[in-house]
Amino acid sequence: MDCLPTLFTDRLILTPLQLDDAPAIQALFPQWEVVRYLDRRVPWPYPDDGALVYVRDMALPAMAAGREWHWMIRLRDEGERIIGSISLYDQPGNNRGFWLAPQWWGRGYMREACRVINGYWFEALARPVMAVPKAVANHASRKVSEHEGMRRVDVRDGQFVSGAMQVETWEMTRSEWLGSAAGRG
Repeated sequence: MDCLPTLFTDRLILTPLQLDDAPAIQALFPQWEVVRYLDRRVPWPYPDDGALVYVRDMALPAMAAGREWHWMIRLRDEGERIIGSISLYDQPGNNRGFWLAPQWWGRGYMREACRVINGYWFEALARPVMAVPKAVANHASRKVSEHEGMRRVDVRDGQFVSGAMQVETWEMTRSEWLGSAAGRG
């Protein structure tokens, strides 16, 4: 966890998750637009201590064990304001997840964050494949994967905060990433 780098893009700073980030997560995360397409393991209604419990008891221990990598997405030009989070997971069929507060949707921030995070996955961690599950109804997330050149490899039934629906798995290999325009820039 101590060696997880801070990552930079033109407009964003991705800082390693810390316990001190829990209040900002608690303020931004528990919005229906954010949680509805997340796995049903996310409690809803979101408890008042939900972010603290998640960061302290789940995310930070997984980071320390080298199974997960979590960053807070911050705006460079607005005093490093937190706008969301992006994570990598060492789990079969589930390697990346993210959320962004709705007031920052539609500005290309998540594509920008994914580009640098994908670089970390494929270049720093040298992983052979990235698999990303998402609710079929999550069109914005699908657009991110399509833009990256990922391909849909699986559709199955899933359970989300908003209920049962199909989940798609999108995938990209390391060689595809390294050979793509996204991998170069």
